Amino acid sequence: MRLLPPPTAFSAAVVSAAVSAAVVVLLPVAPAFAATGGPSGSAPSGFTITDPRIKESSGLAASRIHPGVYWTHNDSDDGPYVYAVDSATGKTVARVTLTGIGKPRDVEAISLGPDGALYVGDIGDNRDGTWDHVWIYRFQEPKQLGDTTVKAEQFTVRYEDGPRNAEALMVHPVTGRVYIGSKSEDKGGLYEGPEKLSASGTNVFRRVAGLPWVTDGAFSPDGKRLTVRGYFLARTYPWKDGRPQGEGERIDAPWQGQAESVTYTADGSALMFGAEGAASRVVAVPVPGAGGGAGTGASGGSDAPTGAGGGQADGPSPAGGSFTKGALVLAGATAALFAAKRLFRRRPKP
Repeated sequence: MRLLPPPTAFSAAVVSAAVSAAVVVLLPVAPAFAATGGPSGSAPSGFTITDPRIKESSGLAASRIHPGVYWTHNDSDDGPYVYAVDSATGKTVARVTLTGIGKPRDVEAISLGPDGALYVGDIGDNRDGTWDHVWIYRFQEPKQLGDTTVKAEQFTVRYEDGPRNAEALMVHPVTGRVYIGSKSEDKGGLYEGPEKLSASGTNVFRRVAGLPWVTDGAFSPDGKRLTVRGYFLARTYPWKDGRPQGEGERIDAPWQGQAESVTYTADGSALMFGAEGAASRVVAVPVPGAGGGAGTGASGGSDAPTGAGGGQADGPSPAGGSFTKGALVLAGATAALFAAKRLFRRRPKP
């Protein structure tokens, strides 16, 4: 006999589903183009993740040795799996099973380092400080695509100023230094890891800058920019002397319900924005002046809609819909989701 989930989990799931449905119905919809390019064939375009096993895509990283392939993973405790998705078809071309690590708790992010290794951030903590440590897993990006099992390194991480929830992990493409963006309803922070991670001891990450509410982040391939995204915003900061500079520039990111991931294309010409959910869409937004399209994400032939993904910044109204109405609906829906998550947070696993 199939049993219903516990009341708290069931209620949270119902609220989350209702919020997602409201966002989908009421917000402007982005036009879809084929994965081989936009209408002109010159601008990068998005794709849909078709693998039914990937229901909570929570991170993205563009492969450097397999053109057009993106690495992703599920949120929460799906297991020690990382998937390679071909953007030309949306199909999974590899599933990597990690060994040599403990049981993943809340995997939230993935990034590719200059050493050719993928860094997986098991850094989520939905109860804001339940766990006094989190983990990062590292393994070399496979040279051949196909289902495989690899032995990964595991790094223990603590924050200098105490436990916190986080969903963004970024590896600088030049220095190889690892950064984590904490997620806070008040004000998050950017945390810098040691020059080199140690698998034998604890790696202390210290706060070096403030950040808004973020669910993911990515460095540009040349390491000169840091882009972060959240449910309401996406901003790009100049990166200098190991720190983000200024207040950042608003990016015209797409409207997405459970907006969870962002990465640059391997050539840096576009930002790829992803979200949780079955058959989730990854949306391409050309980077101004990077050769992938002119202007912002509001133009240039990609499948990004006009308007801003961040309701906290001024900008033009989205085409085909009211920005005010959309912002109010998204704000209300997200507020309801936050409230539900705070009320029905998962209990930590022993």
